[in-house]
Amino acid sequence: MTFAGDWSGQLVATAIHTGHDLRPEVAEAMILDEATRLREEDPHTDTIGALIPARMVVHRSRFEVDLNRLLEDAVYRTPEDCWGLEVWRDNPLPDDIVRRSQEVYASVYSQLEARLDEVAARGPFVVYDVHSYNHRRDGADTDPEPWQDNPEVNLGTGTVDRKIFSSVVDAFTEAMRAQSTDAGPIDVRENVKFEGRALAWWVHERYAGRGVVLALEFKKTFMDEWTGVVDQRRLDQLQAALAATQEPVLAALREVD
Repeated sequence: MTFAGDWSGQLVATAIHTGHDLRPEVAEAMILDEATRLREEDPHTDTIGALIPARMVVHRSRFEVDLNRLLEDAVYRTPEDCWGLEVWRDNPLPDDIVRRSQEVYASVYSQLEARLDEVAARGPFVVYDVHSYNHRRDGADTDPEPWQDNPEVNLGTGTVDRKIFSSVVDAFTEAMRAQSTDAGPIDVRENVKFEGRALAWWVHERYAGRGVVLALEFKKTFMDEWTGVVDQRRLDQLQAALAATQEPVLAALREVD
């Protein structure tokens, strides 16, 4: 895990599913092939958030420990825990491996807590929780899933306190929609596919009234989700677009009581 940048401000970006690393004992227990694992991870989400001043990037794969689930569900033990995928040589995954992976989870949240406590002490803050999602699950040669149900950016706000942070959510949405890629204006819609999960829940509970998480799911138009080949130009455009939301969002945040 890497904490990078300048944490003296009130905006943080996280990339908690971008990692691909595994502890040796986890790698030894795993039979899931590399290509499938990579397809279910969120590669390059650290790059999308790289122009945000303060950043947390997790290098561990979600198949070791999923930081966007509650602790008791954070380690995939059986296929039912992870989209029916056969991940482990032995099912369920042995308890001792699960316990050590849960220790990684606890360590990550403890370290993030120490930093966000300092941020919250200065005033309200925003977390961009950056993820990505697949939209061609039927196969490499099939058409993408309908755009109506798959926005370019799904803005998850399921547990956001709208009474306090409505202006921040609106500022982000308007600023992101004002950006574009070569394909045109960026399609940003709220809670179409995802509403935010454990990281958002944790921040909204621990820092109620102070912290707001915008759970951002970028459709994998910046890469081929089956081959892993990146469209570097589109990735760069999405990075720049997210960076362009900073000032409007921080301006709205300054008005939060």
